[in-house]
Amino acid sequence: MRAGEERHERARRALVEKIAAEAAATADYTGRRHFSERVMAAMAKVPRHEFVPSSEERLAYVNEPLPIGYGQTISQPYIVALMTDLLDLEPDHRVLEIGTGSGYQAAVLSELVARVYSVEVVPALAAQAAERLARLGYRNVEVRASDGSKGWAEHAPFDAIIVTAAAPSVPPALLDQLKSGGRMAIPVGGEYRTQNLVIIEKDEAGKFSERAVLPVAFVKLTHPREIGI
Repeated sequence: MRAGEERHERARRALVEKIAAEAAATADYTGRRHFSERVMAAMAKVPRHEFVPSSEERLAYVNEPLPIGYGQTISQPYIVALMTDLLDLEPDHRVLEIGTGSGYQAAVLSELVARVYSVEVVPALAAQAAERLARLGYRNVEVRASDGSKGWAEHAPFDAIIVTAAAPSVPPALLDQLKSGGRMAIPVGGEYRTQNLVIIEKDEAGKFSERAVLPVAFVKLTHPREIGI
């Protein structure tokens, strides 16, 4: 193993330790003192430095969000781990992600489920993420540039849906595309107002229940018209 790879591997191990510590510290909010071994293994494996701009590479394994251009960010690793863990994913699951960004969350999901469908509203980011994920060998992820609030109806229903941008309310299309027995993790609130990470469950009868997990701060869920598309 080359020196650079060893350095990154050590940094990932240290990051996982920080995520574990934060999970314990926030357990009163989340109800989860420990994240699953599968989720933590994925966090330890995915090379986050490949998903940040070169100007941010030295900060890739800091437990903080980072800018990736176009007014978007790569989420804080703890939040990535938390949202992933809260979905209770199984190896045969099919997951919809809204907000591909650089592709980091999709890569983590790729390690855990059978198929990931990821929607990104910024075409340039979608193209970059698709190329990056393919180059790094994440073959079970499909990315497209589209309006995330509309989901991806052609591949619905989904076992789980994860939304990595805040919406003032839950888009109806996403509720429709969630499979009975499925879960959705979504930050709800305004861009400059209080946001809460919300978990939504859909029972076998099609009824929804939800609970707020903890306060968060995400970029807003953007519609194509807001970026001139």
